[in-house]
Amino acid sequence: MQKVKLPRTVDAARTAQKRMDYDGIIQSSILKRLAESTVDVKSDAEVTLSFKVDEQRLAVISGKADVDVLLECQRCNENFEHHLSVSFTYTPFLSEEKAALVPEDYELVDLNEFGEVDLVELVTDEFILALPQVAMHDIEDCQVKSNNLVFGEIPEEEEKPNPFDVLKSLKQQ
Repeated sequence: MQKVKLPRTVDAARTAQKRMDYDGIIQSSILKRLAESTVDVKSDAEVTLSFKVDEQRLAVISGKADVDVLLECQRCNENFEHHLSVSFTYTPFLSEEKAALVPEDYELVDLNEFGEVDLVELVTDEFILALPQVAMHDIEDCQVKSNNLVFGEIPEEEEKPNPFDVLKSLKQQ
């Protein structure tokens, strides 16, 4: 089956009633916020989405996505390729009252001004959240070896006079 470009936005309720499934790609050129958070986005994002209505009659968006990005190692400052794989389950945010009834397994997603879910932003958010807090090679692949991780010794501090000694002399008088 050939992968096709996903629609940018969908009406989640209508798509869930139709029980639609999407298997496609989001072009790397569209993932601008992810590109800003990394050195480069190396591949198109492969995305699989399923829409359904659950027992509480909530529209549910379930999916998974994969992409390869280029990150800068914070130990040796060399670039390395990193694979991001995310899975998610969302339901559209409709009101505060209904949000309280949403199961813990679902995340809430905001609708745009047309009442649709922006799939590109949803997937981009998931990728950004999946980025490592500190990007580093595996220690065996890194240019900096563990014996080079120490950057000198801390010099011993000189004995400084206590500034409160002056008060002691005043108290004795």
